[in-house]
Amino acid sequence: MMSASHLEFTEHPHRRHNPLTNRSVLVSPHRAQRPWQGQVEPAAEEQKPTYDPKCYLCPGNSRAGGKQNPKYDETFVFTNDFAALLPDTPSFEQQDGADQDLLKVEGVKGTCKVICFSPRHDWTVAEMSVDSLIGVVRTWTEQHRLLAETDYIHHVQIFENKGQAMGCSNPHPHCQIWATEFVPTEPAVEFENMKSYMQRKRSNMLLDYLAIELKAQERIVCENNHFVALVPFWAEWPFETLVLPRTHCRSLQDLDSNQQEGLADIYRRVTCRYDNLFCCSFPYSMGLRQPPTDGKDSYEYCQFNMRFYPPLLRSATVRKFMVGFEMLGEPQRDITPEQAAERLRQCPEIHYKHKN
Repeated sequence: MMSASHLEFTEHPHRRHNPLTNRSVLVSPHRAQRPWQGQVEPAAEEQKPTYDPKCYLCPGNSRAGGKQNPKYDETFVFTNDFAALLPDTPSFEQQDGADQDLLKVEGVKGTCKVICFSPRHDWTVAEMSVDSLIGVVRTWTEQHRLLAETDYIHHVQIFENKGQAMGCSNPHPHCQIWATEFVPTEPAVEFENMKSYMQRKRSNMLLDYLAIELKAQERIVCENNHFVALVPFWAEWPFETLVLPRTHCRSLQDLDSNQQEGLADIYRRVTCRYDNLFCCSFPYSMGLRQPPTDGKDSYEYCQFNMRFYPPLLRSATVRKFMVGFEMLGEPQRDITPEQAAERLRQCPEIHYKHKN
């Protein structure tokens, strides 16, 4: 633990800086003992069938507009029927005027895709095999390559929302890809800070950070030969995790077959530990961070990573809300990242549903 005069990280309020975003998070460990009388989430889990004839993601079923899914047996990719972005949006040039500095607008092009992970309606990533998840990683890689080769696509965001608490409208295991002609705000900030760090230090920010974490060990959750999962020092969500490659990799395109298997393995292990933490289907938003595809830079300062943002705080029924001070001031957390990592380390990697 970092030394500080009269400051105990497990007892006293303190702020932690996130070098990726150049923002801070307020940590208030003494609040973890406060009684909870607020909203609780339903604890009982619905028993899902292996195939749901009403699910628009299951094999052979119809989707919006009468489109029909093939009877797929591995991964299945299609363009989102309700896409947030369209490839044929007309260009828009804002006219000169006195209000142009305050009322700016631009038309944007893009496309949105859905990737079904498995034909099994009842599975989640935590319950899938590593072999099945290797197929998911390879599908990510192929879709990223195809979209990166599209002239107007400058950024490809792959993400998974799991659970109703994260706004997921369908429990069938799947993720989304939003590919845009612009670089979204959050990654743009991170890329700029990575670039600035390399210019100052002549080294890669996240590789340097990983070296610190591997030496300290207190925030490591699990690891394999190619990836390390940890609760970042600056984590905002209670059980947030960051998955980092051990070597320099900018994007999925840099991963060889062994690293693809390593990513699939760590994906399953992290999500399995999540489910086992409160013996529930643990909700989260997962995202892959990869550099722009605009060809304007080599992006050597970027480091591929996977991050999980889960909302649950104390149990399967109590979640963290980012409201009030978090919306108006800065993010705040109660349980420390070190305590969160310790709890996740103690979780087994055999899914609670499969224990004898």
